[in-house]
Amino acid sequence: MAQTPNDPILQSGEATPLTQENELKTKSAAKKEAKRLEKEAKLAAKAAKVAAATPAGEKKAKAEKEKKKEEPEFVNTTPKGEKKDLSQPMSSSGYNPVEVEAAWYDWWDAQGFFEPQLTPDGKIKPEGSFVMTFPPPNVTGSLHIGHGLTIAIQDTLIRWNRMLGKTTLWVPGFDHAGISTQSVVERRLFKSSGQTRHDLGREKFVETVHEWKNDYQARITNQMRRLGGSFDWSRVAFTMDENLSKAVVENFCRLHEDGILYRANRLVNWCVRLNTTLSNLEVDQKQLTGRTMLNVPGYDLKEKFEFGAITSFAYPIENSDEKIIVATTRPETMLGDTAIAIHPDDARYKHLHGKFAVHPFLDRRIPIITDSIVVDMSFGTGAVKITPAHDPNDYEVGKRHNLEFINILNDDGTFNANAGPKFQGMKRFHARVAVVESLKEKGLYVDVKDNPMTIPICSKSGDVIEPVLKPQWWVNCKPLAEEALKHTRAGELTINPKLSENEWYRWLADIQDWCISRQLWWGHRCPAYFVSVEGLEQDTNDGKWWVVGRTLEQATERAKQLAGGKPFTLEQDEDVLDTWFSSGLWPFSTLGWPENTEDYRNFYPTSLLETGWDILFFWVARMVLLGLKLTGKMPFNEVFCHAMIRDAHGRKMSKSLGNVIDPLDVITGLPLEDLHQKLYEGNLDEKEIQKAKLGQKKDFPKGIPQCGTDGLRFALCAYSGGGRDINLDILRVEGYRKFCNKVFNATKFAMLKLDEEFVPLPTAKPTGNETLVEKWIFHKLNFAAQELNRHLAERNFMLATSAAYNFWLYELCDVYIEVMKPMTDPSASAAMRKSAQQTLYTCLDYGLRLLHPIMPFVTEELWQRLPRRPNDPTPSIMVSSYPVHDKDFVFEAADKDFSLIFDAIREGRSLAASYSLQKDIQFFVHCQSDREAALFESQKDTIQTLSKGCKSVKIVRSIEDITPGCGSSVLSPTVAMHVLVRGLVDLDAEIAKCDKKIQFAQLNLDKVKKAEAAPNYETTVPADVRLVNEEKRKTYVAEIAGLELSKDMFSKLK
Repeated sequence: MAQTPNDPILQSGEATPLTQENELKTKSAAKKEAKRLEKEAKLAAKAAKVAAATPAGEKKAKAEKEKKKEEPEFVNTTPKGEKKDLSQPMSSSGYNPVEVEAAWYDWWDAQGFFEPQLTPDGKIKPEGSFVMTFPPPNVTGSLHIGHGLTIAIQDTLIRWNRMLGKTTLWVPGFDHAGISTQSVVERRLFKSSGQTRHDLGREKFVETVHEWKNDYQARITNQMRRLGGSFDWSRVAFTMDENLSKAVVENFCRLHEDGILYRANRLVNWCVRLNTTLSNLEVDQKQLTGRTMLNVPGYDLKEKFEFGAITSFAYPIENSDEKIIVATTRPETMLGDTAIAIHPDDARYKHLHGKFAVHPFLDRRIPIITDSIVVDMSFGTGAVKITPAHDPNDYEVGKRHNLEFINILNDDGTFNANAGPKFQGMKRFHARVAVVESLKEKGLYVDVKDNPMTIPICSKSGDVIEPVLKPQWWVNCKPLAEEALKHTRAGELTINPKLSENEWYRWLADIQDWCISRQLWWGHRCPAYFVSVEGLEQDTNDGKWWVVGRTLEQATERAKQLAGGKPFTLEQDEDVLDTWFSSGLWPFSTLGWPENTEDYRNFYPTSLLETGWDILFFWVARMVLLGLKLTGKMPFNEVFCHAMIRDAHGRKMSKSLGNVIDPLDVITGLPLEDLHQKLYEGNLDEKEIQKAKLGQKKDFPKGIPQCGTDGLRFALCAYSGGGRDINLDILRVEGYRKFCNKVFNATKFAMLKLDEEFVPLPTAKPTGNETLVEKWIFHKLNFAAQELNRHLAERNFMLATSAAYNFWLYELCDVYIEVMKPMTDPSASAAMRKSAQQTLYTCLDYGLRLLHPIMPFVTEELWQRLPRRPNDPTPSIMVSSYPVHDKDFVFEAADKDFSLIFDAIREGRSLAASYSLQKDIQFFVHCQSDREAALFESQKDTIQTLSKGCKSVKIVRSIEDITPGCGSSVLSPTVAMHVLVRGLVDLDAEIAKCDKKIQFAQLNLDKVKKAEAAPNYETTVPADVRLVNEEKRKTYVAEIAGLELSKDMFSKLK
């Protein structure tokens, strides 16, 4: 099999080839001695078993349990950063993830294996490059299992590309996560000390958040390392680092200078709970089917307020007894009404054109206006109340008709003086109730009805969003989106799965302006300054009195020009910028932009952006918009969106449900009581904690079992087949831990077959002296390599894991290692033994390499225990060459022949099982052709070895040579399997079975004959279909003949 070009890396201070050779000799001697001792221990254990009267059943299991208990707990004694000492024998109790994973990561990191390997002149290697920036996790806590999926997928890709010989770079980093981090720290601060951020002041509060950030960044870093992520830690980034902050300022200033970024007093999504604006993407829409009572954050838990209802009430017409009825889902907003709109063509209201209504609670005349856009004459009464300062649609009406915009809401969610003395100071939902009651008192209330609707909910706090007018900084996204669409359609960006690509085009086409101001203290402060000119009346809402600057000096120079020589003062905007405004620069700010650094020149644009589909627009789209605008290039050429992880019941992961999983808990295992205890580390109240405990007890009655990093990674990749959701079952993850155990034990056993004198050949190429099964396993190894490379290239991790799993479990372990046992016995010829060993070595070497990107720890542990080929100084499996297709490993004829043999083995097993035969099984293989007879004759030992309980295998050319009293099964028109059952079965029952099978086979045969007898069959049916039908017909005929023979045999034995 071909190896990808991946030159061994010689680090500074690393041993030269000569000193390595000496070291290898001493290590080799130690290994040989360890193997000898291990063999002796194994033989001694076997002898002890034979000598002792082993109690059966329960006593045996108990003894094994006690033996396991006796094994001392593993303690890692390898100094940090040094190579693991493997001179001791492999664990006698099998795979232990704690022992296997110890020391390797620190050694990889210390050796510089994670850093990009360049040519001697500092260029990208000829094989190309593969670069990713890790989606920066928020420094608000610790990673959950969804992050584990991200790392499993991305590290698989980076390790695979590294082994393909490419220059690889994977940049790690962290996001300051403005709203999320500030809200978490504020809650913790209040819970621990009763203080608010205002008690501390801005500077002290920001220091407190930095302390939190440092603590949790360390926690997350540990998780990322434990998950095996081969990040280049020398390039770790944080969105508020000095160089990344400089990029944010440059972004703001350049967009403002180009007229893309502007200041305007517009409607924003206001979260009362967090006291800040939110972008549309940070607002969830809660669907209601009708009248619903809900709790609202910031109110007593016993209080509930009505949503999903539409309330109708009347406005009195000025100087008239007439009233006009309007309806609203938010009755409290009528305090901010400044118009009533009717359709210009509505005959019912023609007489009211130009008239006024009177506000019942305020000294306010309300004009009746005509508007054909907002009013639907057929809906309700055909009259619509207009609140321009608190509703997006009404805002547009207000602009069209130059209406008054009256804000009735304070930032804390209470009503201000504009709402009138009766309602001033009331909380908004208390005001909702009070307004309805006041309308009833005045006889203006009409009714309330069910109204299916959606209500906007803050995705961070769960609060109900209020549209309010605020002067903010906005990005005009339309021109940026047009560029993004143009470049995507030109093929510069691939998005998978295709469903996400369709959403991409739809969202960019409908994109809205982006509000980037946030009323927070934690984040990048806006580099914008209000120029307060002495002697002038100025409106801070007016963008013309604002300047931006990369530095205070630049802002001051610009302010001088604006002030026209008059004295002025500069006041920096108190707001910070939306987190996504900085993380949108991630692919290039992490590489040094806006400076033209060596990293930026070498590694930008990056290769792939892999993330969850849920942040395709939050983050991915903004990186593309800003990347094209600021660098002129797509920031990456491929986007892959992985699925969202849900629990085993399909529910979204939620702390309050108790189903949020820390990947480290899956790696190490965690008792139920400790799972419960972790709930107290968060911000849940006692009621939520008790609910979460019940969820944990239901999902993890015995806690979370220890699965190890490799088992977890393999499971997460195996789940990733292109769907949008993953229902994660921890028991399935535990199943892949058992697969690790299988690989470990198979390699351990196989290495016993590589005796002390074994030396691998200089090349893995087949010698030409291989037996049939060796050629077959080489062919399967080559096929597995093809499949893994293809599926990883296609980002189908489910099929990639299946290819690796099938090769190791069903081909290498279940077949080749079993078949080769007699081939490596002392009785076998030296040539056969040597060939079988070389084949086994190649399969182990390449098989571990194939698995390594997905399961890095166990593969390194086992690969390091294998001997190296002569003149191969490769220090680690992670910098070895990944197996790819090699024509020298293609043995199609052998694959076909051995597949026939293996079909016979399967059929024989099935046949024996159908007669409940477990020992002394005698097979007869009836072959009608010389070639097949010779093939089966040469593979009798293989059939016997792989057929448990088989006593003998006889190849016969004639039916007469089959011992009477056999059951049979047809493999093909020319091969049939027979098993001797005489004296072991109920003859009448077997005759009845034969009759039933004959009847079924005859039905199938008749169907085929009918198809073949159709008019114009030879001319209308494709040749390949006719060939299949012919083969089916011959097989059914042979099957019926074999069954008739068995029936006849059973009848004669009666």
